Amino acid sequence: MQPPTSTPRRALLGAAAALAAAAAFRRPARPAPAAADAAGPSADAAGVSAGTHPYAGAGAALRHPGLVLPQLPHLLLLAYDTPGAAAELREVCERWSAVLDRERTALTATLGIGPAAAGRLGLVTPVPFADLPPLPGDRLDPALGGGDVLLQLTGACAQRLDALAAALEVPGLVPRWRRHGYVPAGPAGQTPRNLFGFKDGSANPGPAEGQWIWLPSGPCAGGSFLVHRRIAMDTTAFAALPPERQEAVVGRRRTDGSPLGGTREHEDPDLYAKTPEGRYLIPATAHIRLTNSRLDGGARMLRRGYTYTDGPGEQGLLFCAYLRDPALFVRVQERLAQRDALTPFVEHRASGVYYLPPPGPPGTALGASLFGPARYL
Repeated sequence: MQPPTSTPRRALLGAAAALAAAAAFRRPARPAPAAADAAGPSADAAGVSAGTHPYAGAGAALRHPGLVLPQLPHLLLLAYDTPGAAAELREVCERWSAVLDRERTALTATLGIGPAAAGRLGLVTPVPFADLPPLPGDRLDPALGGGDVLLQLTGACAQRLDALAAALEVPGLVPRWRRHGYVPAGPAGQTPRNLFGFKDGSANPGPAEGQWIWLPSGPCAGGSFLVHRRIAMDTTAFAALPPERQEAVVGRRRTDGSPLGGTREHEDPDLYAKTPEGRYLIPATAHIRLTNSRLDGGARMLRRGYTYTDGPGEQGLLFCAYLRDPALFVRVQERLAQRDALTPFVEHRASGVYYLPPPGPPGTALGASLFGPARYL
């Protein structure tokens, strides 16, 4: 798939966020075709080629800014059920697109479709596409997960996301759940830390590994899947562990995120390194050992975590995994349930899996590919 000669307007919203200071966010104008041709494929108005974005690859201009661009500091997830027909959902998507096109603040908007709606409405989605199976240790509240439609908004300002959510309220959808998350403040350009104080996302795919994120061919090419989990974290119990024990549970140094036995955060963990006494430097029950991609034939997922707080005793991680096959998440989670030393300190309380349709060329509505041939606005 060849990228178009201009970047979709909603992609430019996200591009500005990644390139400007929070106080100076503005939506850049869409480049003229001739300028785009001169600058190379998918050049955006800030002068940065889409090919320089992580996970870009071929056809990057048709991929989700919410996945392709660096993680923004605030997240708002809006889940809905849709009692109507496909035509009504299509109208909702077109109304949302009109609102987003008027938005002057840089942000990203990513549409997800749950498996029940995909089948019931006859939408164009990958097959097979189903809910996650029951997983060991889950303590899920159905009211806090699932849904026919998911809208993921990310941006620099939580209040602006709330205002946008209000502007996106339209007939035809029944609100199901809503969740805020944020990235704790830290040095710019570094991997965010979770509530346990450890860096979270150090082993994400590299720029050349987008094949694990994007669907490769057919009418859904350039789409992806999102597995969302709401994970409560027992920070008090974890903080009571000695620092050395915390690092053994995770498999990384708390200071710089390097794997035990290593020196750099993003180096591949040496799963075979041992002490002179014959013990693994990264314990057999360490979280990073059990999630290592070598156990899945190299397959990876793009993981992004956002902290949530719901008052005393209810805080944790909004975990978002973007991947081409949700079965990978199931395999990893089943391994973690068996041996992960982190398990006593976390509890999965909500879940959902969603298909993320590929953004269309400029002028098409959000989720247009779900309904067959694109209809231009």
